[in-house]
Amino acid sequence: MIKLRYSKRLFKRSCSSSKATACVGGNAVAAGGGGAGEIEWEVRPGGMLVQKREGRGGEEVVLVRVSTGFSWHDVSIGATSTFGELKVRLSMVTGLEPREQRLLFRGKEREDGDHLHMVGVRDKDKVLLLEDPALKDMKVRAALAAAQVLQSPCHPFIQV
Repeated sequence: MIKLRYSKRLFKRSCSSSKATACVGGNAVAAGGGGAGEIEWEVRPGGMLVQKREGRGGEEVVLVRVSTGFSWHDVSIGATSTFGELKVRLSMVTGLEPREQRLLFRGKEREDGDHLHMVGVRDKDKVLLLEDPALKDMKVRAALAAAQVLQSPCHPFIQV
């Protein structure tokens, strides 16, 4: 969080309020002593510097419904989190490692570095979780190979 000082004359607008306030964006803001007040700023994950939102204590949390085909899971996560962080949370619930997961939102596969709020994920939105088909195929082949090794006949004696 960064605090910047400003002068009244930078934000002159017609405002029907007393002399002890400055008009910022059409809203009356109380000014500190000497005609200057403080605006709190925050840096968003995309690097944009914006005025801090009022009335929000801490990070906003969204509830995301993740569908895995026949079942679904409700996951609470910060709105500014990434899809990679969501995959880590889902790995605890589903048992799939994050590298085995593919997350789709609004019909598009999302990268691990994409932030939820930048893509447009809101509270109670639905995300589709798919198992990566290449890794799933590799698992099936490994299981078949292991089953063939176990089914091969073992001879407990040696013929001379």
